[in-house]
Amino acid sequence: MTLVAAGALGWGIYHYAYEHFAQRAADQKPSKPVNINDVLTATVTALTLIGAVLAGLYAYRKQLLAEGDAHRAEASQLADRYTTAAEQLGHDQAAVRLAGVYALARLADDWAEQRQVCIDVLCAYLRMPYEPDASGTSHRVGEREVRQTIIRVIRDHLHQLDAPTTWCSYDFDFTGATFDGGDFSRIHFLGRVAFDRAEFSGDAITFYGTVFSRGVVTFADAEFSSGTVVNFANVEFNKGVVSFEYAKFNGSLVTFNYAAFNGVVSFVGAEFSGGTVTFVRAEFNNGAVGFHRTALTSGSICFDGARFLGGTVDFNGATLSGGTVGFDGTRFSGTTFDWGPLPVPTSA
Repeated sequence: MTLVAAGALGWGIYHYAYEHFAQRAADQKPSKPVNINDVLTATVTALTLIGAVLAGLYAYRKQLLAEGDAHRAEASQLADRYTTAAEQLGHDQAAVRLAGVYALARLADDWAEQRQVCIDVLCAYLRMPYEPDASGTSHRVGEREVRQTIIRVIRDHLHQLDAPTTWCSYDFDFTGATFDGGDFSRIHFLGRVAFDRAEFSGDAITFYGTVFSRGVVTFADAEFSSGTVVNFANVEFNKGVVSFEYAKFNGSLVTFNYAAFNGVVSFVGAEFSGGTVTFVRAEFNNGAVGFHRTALTSGSICFDGARFLGGTVDFNGATLSGGTVGFDGTRFSGTTFDWGPLPVPTSA
């Protein structure tokens, strides 16, 4: 069938070429006979070009099919790796769970299309019930090391914005997670980050020098337990919303010293009971800072040396039944305040 089609195509081209050269020969004065060699040459040339085009199309289609097969094989392999890593994360032995953490992190680096899914699984692991007390009935041996490893893996992927396998632009959901220590320092979050209802207890947790940009950062209903040190020093909150709404600061030390707030910062409904929250030399720049309905029953909030540059600060509806709020050396420039129950600083 192919030979018949090729023959018919050749005959058609030969006939067209013959008519073309015959017309040209007839138009000449005096007229000349048709040069069969010219007709044959034109026919062969046309057939060669058509054959080359068809061969190219065939090769291209074959390549597409091969790439499709390779892509499907790769996707199947990646899916198998995901299944294996997920099974390892659910294993009873901590060493196997650790292997699952590293396997899932490597998979996230290799599988950009499903990177967010891999990150979600790691975050989901941190959200699972956790008993840090070794004497507790639900305590799992080695579990703390597994969780700290997840935090380190996440941190290591958030240092460089332009790294080929960076996770900076992805979302992280730590809602309800328990953190008994951890290092999130000097990293970049560009997406949505949720620590809602998270519990910070035990060893120190640091966000020193971390940059939260262009997203929503929420610590709503989070609890900072007694004796815990949480370090937000030199943190930058840029062009987004930072929420500590209804968070509970119970006997903890939480520092925002030298932090830069550029956007909306809300401590609405937060409870300060014992401990200290410091904003020493922090900068609030042309944003809205809300302490509306904040309750301070003991402990202290310190704004010593802080700078408020434009924007609004709202303490309306706050209750001050104990503790202190300090503004020594604080500078105010073009800022609108509602002091609520707080005494107006002499420098305001």
